[in-house]
Amino acid sequence: MNTSTTLNKNTKSIENLYKAFAIGDISAVLAIMDSKIIWNEAESNSLADGNPYIGPDAVLKGVFARIGDLYESFTLQNIELHEMSNNKVLATLRYHLKVKATGREVNAQAAHFYTFNNGKITAFQQYVDTKKLADAEELIS
Repeated sequence: MNTSTTLNKNTKSIENLYKAFAIGDISAVLAIMDSKIIWNEAESNSLADGNPYIGPDAVLKGVFARIGDLYESFTLQNIELHEMSNNKVLATLRYHLKVKATGREVNAQAAHFYTFNNGKITAFQQYVDTKKLADAEELIS
């Protein structure tokens, strides 16, 4: 298969993933994942306690469901997709969120690094300003 065609398909898949996430279509997001996806949240992120999450169901329960529990709102903004070699796609973006427990809002820089095989995401690595997230989530007595 032509590498540029693969990259274009992979980038389009990530574009569709973010569109589905934005409208809350989590089943469409999960459908793009390989059954044995290896998903890693950024080190020191409160959601990294389950790293690596293996398989879409683990991502759903360990990450997506917990995002809903932690945050009153959670949106992805300024998404830019970068095609890379070897079936990889890098997304640079910003998280805009509001923490339920503290009411604090965060606008944090993030990056998502995806690896593909046969049209499915086989690996995900998140990079984010974890200090901003931790500070916003911290309950002050």
